[in-house]
Amino acid sequence: MTAAPEQPHNPLHGVTLERMLTELVDHFGWEAMGQRIAIRCFTADPSIGSSLKFLRKTPWAREKVEGMYLYMLREKARQARRGSSPKASPEG
Repeated sequence: MTAAPEQPHNPLHGVTLERMLTELVDHFGWEAMGQRIAIRCFTADPSIGSSLKFLRKTPWAREKVEGMYLYMLREKARQARRGSSPKASPEG
């Protein structure tokens, strides 16, 4: 049996589903998540626990959540680049 290969360029490597959900809820909120991915665990009495249970059993929904998480990471990276670029500073 071989060990799993390292995935240094995979932003999902080592990120738990619970961490993804928590960060997504902090960033977007349940309502926006339910609008982007129309599943009941985001729209009807949402919670991390019920969402985890559903997403672990439903591969298509988990893929959508992973896609939303990657989108959020790209959005945060863009904002960080804009905030640290000389063009964005008021002195520039």
